Amino acid sequence: MGNILEIRNYTKTYGGGNKACDDVSITVESGDIYGFIGHNGAGKSTTIRAIVGVLDFDEGEIFIDGHSVRTEPLECKKITAYIPDNPDLYDNLTGIQYLQFVSDVYEMTPEERDSKIKKYADMFEITDALGDLIGSYSHGMKQKVAIISALIHSPKLLVLDEPFVGLDPKASYTLKEIMHEMCKNGSSVFFSTHVLDVAEKLCNKAAIIKKGKIIASGTMADLIGGQSLESVFLEVVNE
Repeated sequence: MGNILEIRNYTKTYGGGNKACDDVSITVESGDIYGFIGHNGAGKSTTIRAIVGVLDFDEGEIFIDGHSVRTEPLECKKITAYIPDNPDLYDNLTGIQYLQFVSDVYEMTPEERDSKIKKYADMFEITDALGDLIGSYSHGMKQKVAIISALIHSPKLLVLDEPFVGLDPKASYTLKEIMHEMCKNGSSVFFSTHVLDVAEKLCNKAAIIKKGKIIASGTMADLIGGQSLESVFLEVVNE
């Protein structure tokens, strides 16, 4: 199996000594769909941005498939895909131009690129719109293009920040199916959410973060112990 993502004692301090994340440790194994749960401002996005190399950090280490995010950033980025909560795409490119650009960055062959784009564009029902400028897309359409751009190079680790916000029910269902398919093939998914019923049904493991500290983590079954995730979450967060 092996660990795809390992966060060891990660700490991020902002100006004035304010700790956004304090001694966070999480291990995501091959095949895990791992939910990262907490209120807004709890430290979810800060942690995610450190994992994907967007944000520097003070203490601790983060490894992706054994590579250090700090010292081997390129090795990590080659096998990781990141979808932020508000994807920023190039409005002056068409959908297909953007997806071809991303696949060129990952040095994919044209055949591999075209088959992947076709597969996921069909799944998300946006094939007909790929010739249009991204600037003309709705928020939901932009999100679908961002998701496809993250999936085309078959990442070992897919990192998402609030992925289901703004997706219609059908696209949400499609994304969940893709997550399951990826994990069957040995990849891992790590995503933040405050939609607890989705996390409970989808994830095999989860961690709850409060004010920058992990207050509970483990398999979903152990975490909820016969209750609902919502009741456990409210219980531990209010303690």
